[in-house]
Amino acid sequence: MGLVAQKIHDSGEKARSKTQAALDFAQQATKLGQYAPDQEDDAAGSTQAVEAKFITAQDPVIQTADGGRLPAVPVEEAIKLNSLRDVVDEHDPSQQKPVKCGSRESRDGTMHGAKSTNNEPEERAKSDATLQDSSPPSKTNPLFPPLPLYGPPTLGRRIQCYMFRVSSAILSLCFLLVIILGAAFTSIPLAVDHIWLRLTFRNPDKRRPFFKEEERRKKARRAAEREWNKQRKNRNASRTPTPGAEEGRNTDEYIPLEGGHDYIPCDVRYYARRVGLDCEVFKVQTEDGFIIDLWHLYNPRDYLRKTDSHLSSHSPDIFPDGATNGPASSSPYASGNKKYPVLMIHGLLQSAGAYCTNDDDSLAFFLAKSGYDVWLGNNRCGFNPHHSMLQYSDPRMWAWNIRQMGVLDLPALISRVLSETGFPKLGLICHSQGTTQTFVALAKEQRPEIGDKISVFCALAPAAYAGPLVGKMYFKFMRVISPAMFRIFFGIHAFIPIMMTMHSLLPPKFYGAMGYRVFSFMFNWTDDRWERDLRDRMFQFAPVYVSAESMRWWLGRECFAKQKCILATREEKIIEDKEDEQEDAQQVNRGDEHESSDDEDSLDRNQRTRRMPRRPRKVDENRAKYAWYGPRTPPFAFWVCGADELVDGRRLLRRFERNREPQVDVVHAKVIEGYEHLDVIWAMDAIEKVGKEVREVLWRTADGESRKLCRVPKGCEGMTDFYKRSDKRESTTRNIDATAGEWSEKGRKQVGGEARQEAEGKEEDRTLDDDVANG
Repeated sequence: MGLVAQKIHDSGEKARSKTQAALDFAQQATKLGQYAPDQEDDAAGSTQAVEAKFITAQDPVIQTADGGRLPAVPVEEAIKLNSLRDVVDEHDPSQQKPVKCGSRESRDGTMHGAKSTNNEPEERAKSDATLQDSSPPSKTNPLFPPLPLYGPPTLGRRIQCYMFRVSSAILSLCFLLVIILGAAFTSIPLAVDHIWLRLTFRNPDKRRPFFKEEERRKKARRAAEREWNKQRKNRNASRTPTPGAEEGRNTDEYIPLEGGHDYIPCDVRYYARRVGLDCEVFKVQTEDGFIIDLWHLYNPRDYLRKTDSHLSSHSPDIFPDGATNGPASSSPYASGNKKYPVLMIHGLLQSAGAYCTNDDDSLAFFLAKSGYDVWLGNNRCGFNPHHSMLQYSDPRMWAWNIRQMGVLDLPALISRVLSETGFPKLGLICHSQGTTQTFVALAKEQRPEIGDKISVFCALAPAAYAGPLVGKMYFKFMRVISPAMFRIFFGIHAFIPIMMTMHSLLPPKFYGAMGYRVFSFMFNWTDDRWERDLRDRMFQFAPVYVSAESMRWWLGRECFAKQKCILATREEKIIEDKEDEQEDAQQVNRGDEHESSDDEDSLDRNQRTRRMPRRPRKVDENRAKYAWYGPRTPPFAFWVCGADELVDGRRLLRRFERNREPQVDVVHAKVIEGYEHLDVIWAMDAIEKVGKEVREVLWRTADGESRKLCRVPKGCEGMTDFYKRSDKRESTTRNIDATAGEWSEKGRKQVGGEARQEAEGKEEDRTLDDDVANG
């Protein structure tokens, strides 16, 4: 009788425990859902959280009852939701698929990556607190502190959000006005100098390094406008097809589909059509529900534009099994004539349109016409903030920083490009912040598996270490104020959204001129090497919507501005500096100091080169232990701007030259002396100094099977030294180009168009020979 009573008692306890777990689960599901139950309607369906899906051990995103996705929440909140669900559904947690948990130890003892959930209470994020109290804790990962958690809207939370909107609207506008006034005052001496030269009958523009070529291009552009208008009138009179529709032409020709006066729109397709290409926009859903734009460049003469239904977003799950039936099976081109896919990612406050502003000298257009399949990736929010569930006014829409852009946006873009093209890998080209999110994503403790999908990572103006510019007064202000004060100044939504309003309202020429002055003042660069006649275009694709949290990561007191590095603390940098000094001292004592220093007197003035010996892949196990990257990392290629004050590219090269990353092959490394941060994509000679080398590196590192299926890009016909990973580390070669701003004979031909004309002449000769051979 006692045994029966005991069983009844135990079953009652179990039932009460399960009932309590169900109540707790319902409370947790509401806390992490989009809306409270009384806020939902039949049209929206249930938005309660049902599961936390761990994308990485640090990124649990919420799946709702209606199948939607909500952005990542603190790890302990996700674990609590899943644990309660296991109790309610009577699941055995041990049978669940374990989450891959990566971590990395630094020399200073800091552990990066997923932490144990048994942290002290004061180390946890105050996820259920009010907005004022939901700032990251003081003791946390020094590089990526946790983001605040915002739950379903309530009256109190709406009031708090409104207060933040009001305070940030006023204070951030004042901050922006200070920047504009600073830019205006610093422009006064330049304006006075300019006026004085004009009054003394001198042309100030003659001091520009590419003045004569700028004048030649300007005249040629005006002549092309007149010719286009003339042809359009003739076509309208005769009602003949448009130039792009003519039959019997070689599909390798690029006939402009737009022309005439350039009214400077913020439209990549418009600029693509001006050079004979076209563009279609794919919608890509990230694993946490953001909808981002992926622009695809194509030749309208050999590619059929996709339908709207095909361009729409797919499932948030990435790299699905069985997505293709074989190598490049999804490519629209015949085997042997396919195009190798290339994905390009933009920099901070920009969109991918930054690669498309220089007509045929735009890096994106140059690569497309060279024979690559070019895709332009944008990050979350961009010009049109869009989420599958959240609205612009929801603070959860803006709870992200550089890490989410790396581990969520980048894989989603790569996955969509590979699914559309059918290739196993792609070439990745990034500029500035784009390199940062890639450096972060590939790290051991983040998503190193995406390295299997990248054939080479080309980093332009790589942003891993801070340059001296981070110490400027207005940047120091952001670093001095506390996280709570930062939110009062800049809000919990988009960062200074009035910039986007100004972008939409101001005339393009005025906005371009003002944008250049403001950004030049903030980031200390000039337009000396840009084609000034196109400068207004360049600033039509900036700024874009970014979160205040992402700017706080860059400039706030806790992260990049304090550590001066994206993946290492200040203490670790000090340790590495001491090690470098000891190594240099040992080399001096051995009498081989010339192997570790730039002996510029013994190098060619225009193309100085520093070569490091080919080394075994694991020379120092201790350094491999503390390395950022593991064996799945793709080869890297670097183009460093020598006069870049925003980031320190030389320091990054030194990290690889000192063998601190023994698992990474560096297939190209170049320092372009005199180049500033944006010159690497906008300088008039950037195709000569950067573009041609990028084109070759992409083809050199493509896998052999893909090369058999693809057409050989123009300029790569005679290439034989293809990259193959081996037990020996790829030689790290630092080329130092000291000709930035100078007119070498080779550069004059390239930038002046002579090389292009010569190539076109050879193409015409080949076509004529083929016609003769075919009778």
